[in-house]
Amino acid sequence: MSCQGCNRTTLGSVGAARPLDSHRGNFMARSNTTELVFLPLGGVGEIGMNLAMYGFGPADNREWLVVDMGVSFAGPEQPGADLILPDIRYLEAEKHNLRGIVITHAHEDHFGALLDLWPHLKVPVYATPFTAGLLEAKRQSEDGAPDIPITIYKAGEKFEVGPFKIEAVAVTHSIPEPVSLALTTPLGTVVHTGDWKMDPEPSLGPVIDEARFRAIGDAGVLALICDSTNALREGESPSERQVGESLRELIENARGRVAITTFSSNVGRIRSITEAARDAGRQVLVVGRSMKRAISVATELGYMEGLPEYLSEEDYGYIPRENVVMILTGSQGEPRAALAKLARDEMRSLALTAGDTVIYSSRAIPGNEKAILDIKNRLIDRGIKIIGDEDALVHVSGHPRRSELRRMYSWVRPQILVPVHGEAAHLVAQGSLGAMEGIEQVAQVRDGDMLRLAPGKAEIIDEAPVGRIYKDGKLIGDEEEIGMVERRKLAYVGHVAVSVLLDREHKIIDEPDLVTFGVPEENAQGDLLEDILLDAAIEAIDSIPRVRRKDIELVRESVRRAVRAAANEAWGKKPVVTVFVNRIR
Repeated sequence: MSCQGCNRTTLGSVGAARPLDSHRGNFMARSNTTELVFLPLGGVGEIGMNLAMYGFGPADNREWLVVDMGVSFAGPEQPGADLILPDIRYLEAEKHNLRGIVITHAHEDHFGALLDLWPHLKVPVYATPFTAGLLEAKRQSEDGAPDIPITIYKAGEKFEVGPFKIEAVAVTHSIPEPVSLALTTPLGTVVHTGDWKMDPEPSLGPVIDEARFRAIGDAGVLALICDSTNALREGESPSERQVGESLRELIENARGRVAITTFSSNVGRIRSITEAARDAGRQVLVVGRSMKRAISVATELGYMEGLPEYLSEEDYGYIPRENVVMILTGSQGEPRAALAKLARDEMRSLALTAGDTVIYSSRAIPGNEKAILDIKNRLIDRGIKIIGDEDALVHVSGHPRRSELRRMYSWVRPQILVPVHGEAAHLVAQGSLGAMEGIEQVAQVRDGDMLRLAPGKAEIIDEAPVGRIYKDGKLIGDEEEIGMVERRKLAYVGHVAVSVLLDREHKIIDEPDLVTFGVPEENAQGDLLEDILLDAAIEAIDSIPRVRRKDIELVRESVRRAVRAAANEAWGKKPVVTVFVNRIR
């Protein structure tokens, strides 16, 4: 099917993975044709968890390149999970032909899954110095994390991975050393933008390399695989310089302490805050493990030169309030991050008091709004002033708006546009923009769609299994393997445990033990729920003829059903019920 205006193949939900062998459907029919294909396993139709595959060769023997391997963050609907990772079973099935993994930058949604998933693949990894340094720092902080050999590359350099000739092109983003990748094959060149924007005055690093993009476009570009995050927004993203100026003014005019929370990897923003604090006569304290880690790596690479030393937490209490700026983690409402602990007044050496100011130099990632608002309300109740991006220019996005997208199209002039890095609304918005700008083909794909880029017209030719797996402490697995389904049930309806002891004649010895978790104490009439449930358990056992109580499973199931029914009648909900039946012999 032609992808311009076509009906894209509809996939199941993200969590509903297809059988592994479904990706073999049409391969043999095309086994002698060399093709260039694009296959996203994450990040297309969703925000986060970016993982793109590029394949070159005949269908039955393609050589593969992976670009990025990121995570998403778990929300309340994934109780207990720490991270969400892409399901890579298709990639594992093809790993004998996987030539390498190239990481475009060190944001968690682009490299955060590498430590957990690389041991299943064990192929060469390519990264910029900052990305490699941050990965190593993370590895050292995680017990049992693998030592991944990394080949370092820098913007402007060229290297080869299998059949792909790769050029790293400098772009601007909210982290050091972001790059786009120009992937050249005998069937054409693909530009994979990664995350980018056009900032004429970035706080750190070079401006986007317009000359190289134009030169690559002049040589001919088959496809542009492009960031869609801000495709719904007109105009151009403001510059980091403007944010720095705004933060400088706020720091200069603030009374009391100033605490600024931002993304820990935004080294340019951290540098701007530190410079503004220094010029205002304030000393700076950094709070939060991930932020300290990013600053340490940035310092080793020379990105923090010329800045004063940061305070230690032990020095905090000795510095006058009006002479302190804190830069801290917790911009997304994370309950264990520094800002949340400060809001709850749980930090031993640090505190915020009435008259201090907290600046949110960040945006709310969708899904985190309530957690962020809860922390803000705690701070406001204590007389602390809150400043966010609705009050002043304290944050700008690192992604391109529509005018920037138009300029990129004019530089690269692709035959095919493939919107990625966004939810459906973002992808469709960029697709419509590309069509209006005259791009010949716009391919709307989602995770798991295998798109043939060449030869011939762009076309979805197959599907690969996609899904989500979860990191839960030291374990990784799907919903069933880590017990998430049961956790959701427990969160909504609680748990009742009943222990029954029978003698040799199948009589109850004493009354059963019953313990509840997450169940109300009383019903609407004031009766104790435990008593109601205990009576139901005893009645269920008494209703079973003594000779039939030999069947332990019958007793267990009868008690379970009776307790659930009694709870439903008294409370209106059916808790999870576990029954233990033991017999004295």
